[in-house]
Amino acid sequence: MLHWLAYAATGLAAIGLGQAAAGYVALRRFAARSRPPIPSSRPPVSLLKPLYGDEALLEAALASNCVQDYPNLQILFGVKSADDPALAVVDRLRARFPQCDIAVVINPAEHGDNRKIGNLINMLPAAKHDVLVIADSDVHVAPDYLDIVVASLGLPGVGLVTTLYAGLPSGTSLAGRLGATAITHGFLPGALLARELGRQDCLGATMALRRATLHAIGGLEALVDHLGDDQLLGRLVQRLGLHVHLAATVTATTVPETDLPSLLRHELRWARTILSFVPVEFAASALQYPIAWTLLAFALSGGAPWAIAAVALTWLGRAAIARGLDARLGLAQCGLASPAPIWLLPLRDLLSIAVLVASYAGDRVEWRGNTLHATPMPDDAATTSHPKLPAPKAAPQPR
Repeated sequence: MLHWLAYAATGLAAIGLGQAAAGYVALRRFAARSRPPIPSSRPPVSLLKPLYGDEALLEAALASNCVQDYPNLQILFGVKSADDPALAVVDRLRARFPQCDIAVVINPAEHGDNRKIGNLINMLPAAKHDVLVIADSDVHVAPDYLDIVVASLGLPGVGLVTTLYAGLPSGTSLAGRLGATAITHGFLPGALLARELGRQDCLGATMALRRATLHAIGGLEALVDHLGDDQLLGRLVQRLGLHVHLAATVTATTVPETDLPSLLRHELRWARTILSFVPVEFAASALQYPIAWTLLAFALSGGAPWAIAAVALTWLGRAAIARGLDARLGLAQCGLASPAPIWLLPLRDLLSIAVLVASYAGDRVEWRGNTLHATPMPDDAATTSHPKLPAPKAAPQPR
Protein backbone atom coordinates (compact mmCIF):
# COMPACT_ATOMS: atom_id res chain seq x y z
CA MET A 1 0.00 0.00 0.00
CA LEU A 2 2.81 2.40 0.85
CA HIS A 3 4.38 1.80 -2.54
CA TRP A 4 1.10 2.56 -4.30
CA LEU A 5 0.81 5.79 -2.29
CA ALA A 6 4.38 6.61 -3.31
CA TYR A 7 3.44 6.13 -6.97
CA ALA A 8 0.41 8.38 -6.47
CA ALA A 9 2.57 11.10 -4.90
CA THR A 10 4.93 10.88 -7.86
CA GLY A 11 1.97 11.30 -10.20
CA LEU A 12 0.93 14.45 -8.33
CA ALA A 13 4.49 15.72 -8.66
CA ALA A 14 4.32 15.19 -12.42
CA ILE A 15 1.13 17.24 -12.56
CA GLY A 16 2.81 20.02 -10.56
CA LEU A 17 5.84 20.01 -12.81
CA GLY A 18 3.55 20.21 -15.83
CA GLN A 19 1.79 23.19 -14.31
CA ALA A 20 5.14 24.91 -13.71
CA ALA A 21 6.05 24.37 -17.35
CA ALA A 22 2.66 25.77 -18.42
CA GLY A 23 3.32 28.83 -16.26
CA TYR A 24 6.61 29.38 -18.06
CA VAL A 25 4.86 29.16 -21.43
CA ALA A 26 2.28 31.67 -20.16
CA LEU A 27 5.08 34.05 -19.21
CA ARG A 28 6.60 33.74 -22.68
CA ARG A 29 3.25 34.71 -24.19
CA PHE A 30 2.92 37.60 -21.74
CA ALA A 31 6.41 38.87 -22.58
CA ALA A 32 5.56 38.75 -26.30
CA ARG A 33 2.39 40.86 -25.86
CA SER A 34 2.40 44.25 -27.52
CA ARG A 35 1.89 47.13 -25.15
CA PRO A 36 -1.05 49.48 -25.72
CA PRO A 37 -0.10 52.62 -27.64
CA ILE A 38 0.59 55.61 -25.42
CA PRO A 39 -2.05 58.25 -26.25
CA SER A 40 -0.85 61.69 -27.30
CA SER A 41 -3.00 63.22 -24.56
CA ARG A 42 -2.33 61.54 -21.22
CA PRO A 43 -4.92 62.14 -18.48
CA PRO A 44 -3.79 63.56 -15.13
CA VAL A 45 -3.20 60.89 -12.49
CA SER A 46 -3.32 60.79 -8.71
CA LEU A 47 -1.01 58.04 -7.40
CA LEU A 48 -2.10 57.00 -3.90
CA LYS A 49 0.54 55.43 -1.64
CA PRO A 50 -0.61 54.47 1.88
CA LEU A 51 2.34 54.33 4.27
CA TYR A 52 3.04 52.69 7.62
CA GLY A 53 6.48 52.98 9.16
CA ASP A 54 9.93 53.06 7.61
CA GLU A 55 9.87 49.70 5.85
CA ALA A 56 12.86 47.99 4.30
CA LEU A 57 13.83 49.57 0.95
CA LEU A 58 10.98 52.08 1.36
CA GLU A 59 12.86 55.06 -0.06
CA ALA A 60 14.04 53.10 -3.09
CA ALA A 61 10.50 51.88 -3.81
CA LEU A 62 8.93 55.33 -3.46
CA ALA A 63 11.69 56.99 -5.45
CA SER A 64 10.90 54.75 -8.42
CA ASN A 65 7.50 56.47 -8.55
CA CYS A 66 9.05 59.93 -8.42
CA VAL A 67 11.07 59.34 -11.60
CA GLN A 68 8.06 58.40 -13.73
CA ASP A 69 8.11 60.01 -17.16
CA TYR A 70 4.49 61.10 -16.84
CA PRO A 71 3.06 64.63 -17.01
CA ASN A 72 0.58 66.02 -14.50
CA LEU A 73 1.16 63.41 -11.81
CA GLN A 74 0.18 63.89 -8.19
CA ILE A 75 1.82 61.53 -5.69
CA LEU A 76 -0.28 61.35 -2.54
CA PHE A 77 1.04 59.72 0.63
CA GLY A 78 -1.09 58.91 3.66
CA VAL A 79 -0.22 58.08 7.27
CA LYS A 80 -2.22 57.71 10.46
CA SER A 81 0.12 59.65 12.75
CA ALA A 82 2.35 62.72 12.54
CA ASP A 83 5.18 60.75 14.17
CA ASP A 84 5.14 57.96 11.59
CA PRO A 85 8.79 57.33 10.54
CA ALA A 86 7.71 57.13 6.90
CA LEU A 87 7.26 60.92 6.89
CA ALA A 88 11.03 61.38 7.18
CA VAL A 89 11.38 59.34 3.99
CA VAL A 90 8.80 61.54 2.26
CA ASP A 91 10.76 64.64 3.33
CA ARG A 92 13.90 63.23 1.73
CA LEU A 93 11.97 62.49 -1.47
CA ARG A 94 10.72 66.08 -1.62
CA ALA A 95 14.31 67.28 -1.37
CA ARG A 96 15.51 64.82 -4.02
CA PHE A 97 12.63 65.44 -6.43
CA PRO A 98 11.51 69.07 -6.06
CA GLN A 99 9.72 68.89 -9.42
CA CYS A 100 7.26 66.27 -8.13
CA ASP A 101 3.79 67.20 -6.95
CA ILE A 102 3.93 65.42 -3.59
CA ALA A 103 1.17 65.74 -0.99
CA VAL A 104 0.72 64.10 2.42
CA VAL A 105 -2.45 63.32 4.37
CA ILE A 106 -2.14 62.73 8.11
CA ASN A 107 -5.41 61.43 9.51
CA PRO A 108 -5.90 58.99 12.41
CA ALA A 109 -9.55 58.25 11.62
CA GLU A 110 -10.44 54.53 11.58
CA HIS A 111 -13.06 53.14 9.22
CA GLY A 112 -12.99 49.34 9.52
CA ASP A 113 -10.81 46.27 9.93
CA ASN A 114 -8.65 46.88 6.86
CA ARG A 115 -6.21 49.60 7.92
CA LYS A 116 -4.79 50.07 4.42
CA ILE A 117 -8.24 50.80 2.97
CA GLY A 118 -9.04 53.01 5.97
CA ASN A 119 -5.90 55.03 5.20
CA LEU A 120 -6.97 55.31 1.55
CA ILE A 121 -10.43 56.55 2.58
CA ASN A 122 -8.71 59.34 4.51
CA MET A 123 -6.49 60.15 1.52
CA LEU A 124 -9.06 60.12 -1.26
CA PRO A 125 -10.52 63.64 -0.70
CA ALA A 126 -7.04 65.08 -1.32
CA ALA A 127 -6.66 63.30 -4.67
CA LYS A 128 -6.85 65.94 -7.42
CA HIS A 129 -7.53 63.81 -10.44
CA ASP A 130 -10.12 61.35 -11.72
CA VAL A 131 -7.67 58.63 -12.73
CA LEU A 132 -6.59 56.91 -9.51
CA VAL A 133 -3.65 54.54 -9.25
CA ILE A 134 -3.43 52.80 -5.87
CA ALA A 135 -0.07 51.13 -5.30
CA ASP A 136 1.48 49.66 -2.18
CA SER A 137 4.38 51.40 -0.49
CA ASP A 138 6.79 48.51 -1.11
CA VAL A 139 6.30 48.35 -4.89
CA HIS A 140 9.26 49.15 -7.17
CA VAL A 141 8.36 50.17 -10.73
CA ALA A 142 9.97 50.84 -14.10
CA PRO A 143 10.08 54.41 -15.48
CA ASP A 144 7.27 53.68 -17.98
CA TYR A 145 5.02 51.99 -15.42
CA LEU A 146 2.35 54.71 -15.29
CA ASP A 147 2.26 55.15 -19.06
CA ILE A 148 1.53 51.46 -19.51
CA VAL A 149 -1.01 51.26 -16.67
CA VAL A 150 -2.96 54.36 -17.70
CA ALA A 151 -2.92 53.42 -21.41
CA SER A 152 -4.33 50.01 -20.42
CA LEU A 153 -7.13 51.72 -18.50
CA GLY A 154 -8.12 53.43 -21.75
CA LEU A 155 -8.73 50.14 -23.57
CA PRO A 156 -12.38 49.38 -24.46
CA GLY A 157 -14.34 47.73 -21.66
CA VAL A 158 -11.55 47.99 -19.06
CA GLY A 159 -12.62 49.18 -15.61
CA LEU A 160 -9.62 48.16 -13.50
CA VAL A 161 -5.94 47.64 -14.27
CA THR A 162 -3.54 45.56 -12.21
CA THR A 163 0.04 44.36 -12.58
CA LEU A 164 2.15 41.30 -11.90
CA TYR A 165 4.93 41.56 -9.34
CA ALA A 166 8.11 39.68 -8.55
CA GLY A 167 9.80 39.33 -5.17
CA LEU A 168 12.75 41.53 -4.20
CA PRO A 169 14.45 40.49 -0.92
CA SER A 170 15.62 43.38 1.24
CA GLY A 171 18.87 41.58 2.03
CA THR A 172 20.68 38.28 1.67
CA SER A 173 18.91 36.38 4.46
CA LEU A 174 17.58 32.86 3.95
CA ALA A 175 14.05 34.02 4.75
CA GLY A 176 14.19 36.84 2.22
CA ARG A 177 15.39 34.54 -0.56
CA LEU A 178 12.72 31.96 0.24
CA GLY A 179 10.00 34.61 0.30
CA ALA A 180 11.13 36.15 -2.97
CA THR A 181 11.27 32.87 -4.86
CA ALA A 182 7.74 31.99 -3.68
CA ILE A 183 6.51 35.17 -5.36
CA THR A 184 8.66 35.23 -8.50
CA HIS A 185 8.74 31.53 -9.32
CA GLY A 186 5.42 30.41 -7.82
CA PHE A 187 2.83 33.15 -7.57
CA LEU A 188 3.76 35.10 -10.73
CA PRO A 189 3.59 32.25 -13.29
CA GLY A 190 0.54 30.84 -11.47
CA ALA A 191 -1.27 34.17 -11.81
CA LEU A 192 -0.46 34.24 -15.53
CA LEU A 193 -1.67 30.68 -16.00
CA ALA A 194 -4.89 31.57 -14.19
CA ARG A 195 -5.38 34.44 -16.65
CA GLU A 196 -5.05 32.07 -19.56
CA LEU A 197 -7.69 29.84 -17.96
CA GLY A 198 -10.16 32.73 -17.76
CA ARG A 199 -9.73 34.33 -14.34
CA GLN A 200 -9.53 38.11 -13.96
CA ASP A 201 -8.01 38.51 -10.51
CA CYS A 202 -6.94 41.90 -9.25
CA LEU A 203 -3.44 41.81 -7.77
CA GLY A 204 -3.19 44.34 -4.97
CA ALA A 205 0.26 45.74 -5.74
CA THR A 206 -1.41 48.00 -8.33
CA MET A 207 -5.09 48.89 -8.65
CA ALA A 208 -5.85 51.59 -11.23
CA LEU A 209 -9.35 52.81 -11.98
CA ARG A 210 -11.40 55.91 -12.63
CA ARG A 211 -13.07 57.74 -9.79
CA ALA A 212 -16.48 57.11 -11.39
CA THR A 213 -15.87 53.35 -11.37
CA LEU A 214 -14.88 53.46 -7.71
CA HIS A 215 -18.06 55.37 -6.91
CA ALA A 216 -20.16 52.85 -8.87
CA ILE A 217 -18.96 49.89 -6.78
CA GLY A 218 -19.74 51.68 -3.52
CA GLY A 219 -16.43 53.45 -2.96
CA LEU A 220 -13.57 52.29 -0.81
CA GLU A 221 -16.06 51.78 2.00
CA ALA A 222 -17.22 48.60 0.23
CA LEU A 223 -13.75 47.11 0.85
CA VAL A 224 -12.86 48.35 4.32
CA ASP A 225 -14.03 45.31 6.31
CA HIS A 226 -12.26 42.73 4.13
CA LEU A 227 -8.60 41.73 4.26
CA GLY A 228 -8.64 40.62 0.61
CA ASP A 229 -9.58 44.07 -0.69
CA ASP A 230 -7.93 43.56 -4.08
CA GLN A 231 -9.84 40.38 -4.86
CA LEU A 232 -13.12 41.97 -3.76
CA LEU A 233 -12.48 45.12 -5.80
CA GLY A 234 -11.86 43.05 -8.91
CA ARG A 235 -15.09 41.14 -8.52
CA LEU A 236 -17.14 44.26 -7.83
CA VAL A 237 -15.75 45.90 -10.98
CA GLN A 238 -16.65 42.82 -13.00
CA ARG A 239 -20.21 43.04 -11.68
CA LEU A 240 -20.41 46.36 -13.54
CA GLY A 241 -19.70 44.50 -16.78
CA LEU A 242 -16.12 45.79 -16.97
CA HIS A 243 -12.87 43.88 -17.34
CA VAL A 244 -9.89 43.61 -14.99
CA HIS A 245 -6.90 44.10 -17.29
CA LEU A 246 -3.37 42.87 -16.62
CA ALA A 247 -0.95 45.58 -17.77
CA ALA A 248 2.10 44.63 -19.80
CA THR A 249 4.61 45.54 -17.10
CA VAL A 250 6.03 43.71 -14.11
CA THR A 251 6.73 45.44 -10.81
CA ALA A 252 8.65 44.18 -7.78
CA THR A 253 7.58 44.01 -4.16
CA THR A 254 9.99 44.12 -1.24
CA VAL A 255 10.29 40.97 0.85
CA PRO A 256 11.32 42.53 4.18
CA GLU A 257 11.49 39.40 6.35
CA THR A 258 14.92 38.43 7.65
CA ASP A 259 13.89 35.42 9.77
CA LEU A 260 11.75 32.38 9.10
CA PRO A 261 9.08 32.98 11.81
CA SER A 262 8.29 36.42 10.36
CA LEU A 263 8.14 35.03 6.84
CA LEU A 264 5.85 32.17 7.85
CA ARG A 265 3.47 34.55 9.66
CA HIS A 266 3.31 36.70 6.54
CA GLU A 267 2.70 33.74 4.27
CA LEU A 268 0.08 32.31 6.63
CA ARG A 269 -1.82 35.61 6.29
CA TRP A 270 -1.64 35.27 2.52
CA ALA A 271 -2.79 31.67 2.66
CA ARG A 272 -5.74 32.18 5.00
CA THR A 273 -6.97 35.14 2.99
CA ILE A 274 -6.80 33.20 -0.28
CA LEU A 275 -8.53 30.25 1.39
CA SER A 276 -11.39 32.51 2.50
CA PHE A 277 -12.01 33.73 -1.06
CA VAL A 278 -11.33 30.74 -3.31
CA PRO A 279 -11.24 27.54 -1.21
CA VAL A 280 -11.32 25.09 -4.14
CA GLU A 281 -8.49 26.77 -6.02
CA PHE A 282 -6.53 27.10 -2.78
CA ALA A 283 -6.75 23.37 -2.10
CA ALA A 284 -5.65 22.67 -5.67
CA SER A 285 -2.60 24.87 -5.15
CA ALA A 286 -0.98 21.97 -3.26
CA LEU A 287 -0.16 20.51 -6.67
CA GLN A 288 2.31 23.26 -7.46
CA TYR A 289 4.97 21.96 -5.06
CA PRO A 290 6.27 18.93 -6.98
CA ILE A 291 9.53 18.50 -5.08
CA ALA A 292 7.57 18.11 -1.85
CA TRP A 293 5.47 15.35 -3.44
CA THR A 294 8.54 13.45 -4.65
CA LEU A 295 10.08 13.73 -1.19
CA LEU A 296 6.89 12.19 0.18
CA ALA A 297 7.19 9.43 -2.42
CA PHE A 298 10.80 8.87 -1.33
CA ALA A 299 9.69 8.47 2.30
CA LEU A 300 6.75 6.19 1.46
CA SER A 301 8.86 3.95 -0.79
CA GLY A 302 11.51 3.48 1.87
CA GLY A 303 14.15 5.25 -0.21
CA ALA A 304 13.63 3.19 -3.38
CA PRO A 305 16.06 4.05 -6.22
CA TRP A 306 13.22 5.07 -8.54
CA ALA A 307 12.00 7.57 -5.87
CA ILE A 308 15.50 9.03 -5.56
CA ALA A 309 15.55 9.47 -9.32
CA ALA A 310 12.11 11.13 -9.18
CA VAL A 311 13.34 13.65 -6.60
CA ALA A 312 16.42 14.47 -8.67
CA LEU A 313 14.54 14.82 -11.96
CA THR A 314 11.80 16.94 -10.42
CA TRP A 315 14.33 19.19 -8.72
CA LEU A 316 16.20 19.55 -12.02
CA GLY A 317 12.97 20.36 -13.88
CA ARG A 318 11.90 22.96 -11.32
CA ALA A 319 15.36 24.54 -11.43
CA ALA A 320 15.35 24.75 -15.23
CA ILE A 321 11.89 26.32 -15.30
CA ALA A 322 12.82 28.81 -12.56
CA ARG A 323 15.95 29.88 -14.42
CA GLY A 324 13.88 30.20 -17.60
CA LEU A 325 11.48 32.50 -15.74
CA ASP A 326 14.43 34.60 -14.56
CA ALA A 327 15.69 34.96 -18.11
CA ARG A 328 12.27 35.93 -19.51
CA LEU A 329 11.56 38.45 -16.77
CA GLY A 330 14.99 40.05 -16.91
CA LEU A 331 14.38 41.66 -13.51
CA ALA A 332 17.36 40.20 -11.70
CA GLN A 333 19.75 41.99 -14.07
CA CYS A 334 18.24 45.40 -13.24
CA GLY A 335 17.99 44.76 -9.50
CA LEU A 336 14.20 44.34 -9.32
CA ALA A 337 14.25 40.66 -8.36
CA SER A 338 16.61 37.94 -7.20
CA PRO A 339 17.47 34.84 -9.24
CA ALA A 340 15.98 31.52 -8.24
CA PRO A 341 17.87 29.93 -5.32
CA ILE A 342 18.18 26.48 -6.89
CA TRP A 343 19.49 24.73 -3.76
CA LEU A 344 16.64 26.08 -1.66
CA LEU A 345 13.80 24.85 -3.87
CA PRO A 346 13.11 21.65 -1.84
CA LEU A 347 12.96 23.66 1.40
CA ARG A 348 10.71 26.20 -0.31
CA ASP A 349 8.25 23.50 -1.40
CA LEU A 350 8.18 21.91 2.06
CA LEU A 351 7.56 25.27 3.77
CA SER A 352 4.76 26.06 1.31
CA ILE A 353 3.02 22.77 2.05
CA ALA A 354 3.39 23.43 5.79
CA VAL A 355 1.81 26.89 5.43
CA LEU A 356 -1.02 25.44 3.32
CA VAL A 357 -1.82 22.82 5.97
CA ALA A 358 -1.57 25.36 8.82
CA SER A 359 -3.99 27.72 7.05
CA TYR A 360 -6.85 25.29 7.72
CA ALA A 361 -6.30 25.55 11.49
CA GLY A 362 -8.10 28.90 11.82
CA ASP A 363 -8.86 32.26 10.25
CA ARG A 364 -6.81 34.53 12.51
CA VAL A 365 -4.03 36.51 10.83
CA GLU A 366 -1.46 39.03 12.04
CA TRP A 367 -1.06 42.22 10.03
CA ARG A 368 1.21 45.03 11.19
CA GLY A 369 0.62 44.37 14.87
CA ASN A 370 -3.12 43.78 14.51
CA THR A 371 -5.02 40.50 14.78
CA LEU A 372 -7.69 40.15 12.09
CA HIS A 373 -9.92 37.44 10.68
CA ALA A 374 -9.88 36.34 7.04
CA THR A 375 -13.57 36.50 6.17
CA PRO A 376 -15.24 35.04 3.06
CA MET A 377 -16.26 37.37 0.26
CA PRO A 378 -19.87 38.61 0.53
CA ASP A 379 -22.29 36.55 -1.57
CA ASP A 380 -23.50 39.60 -3.46
CA ALA A 381 -19.95 40.29 -4.69
CA ALA A 382 -19.70 37.00 -6.57
CA THR A 383 -19.49 37.16 -10.31
CA THR A 384 -20.32 34.65 -13.01
CA SER A 385 -18.21 36.34 -15.69
CA HIS A 386 -15.75 33.47 -15.54
CA PRO A 387 -15.83 29.95 -14.13
CA LYS A 388 -13.99 28.89 -11.03
CA LEU A 389 -10.99 27.00 -12.26
CA PRO A 390 -8.45 24.97 -10.33
CA ALA A 391 -5.55 27.32 -10.99
CA PRO A 392 -2.99 27.11 -8.19
CA LYS A 393 -2.09 30.50 -6.76
CA ALA A 394 -4.68 32.05 -9.04
CA ALA A 395 -5.99 34.31 -6.33
CA PRO A 396 -3.94 37.37 -5.46
CA GLN A 397 -1.63 37.29 -2.51
CA PRO A 398 -2.77 39.92 -0.04
CA ARG A 399 0.04 42.26 0.84
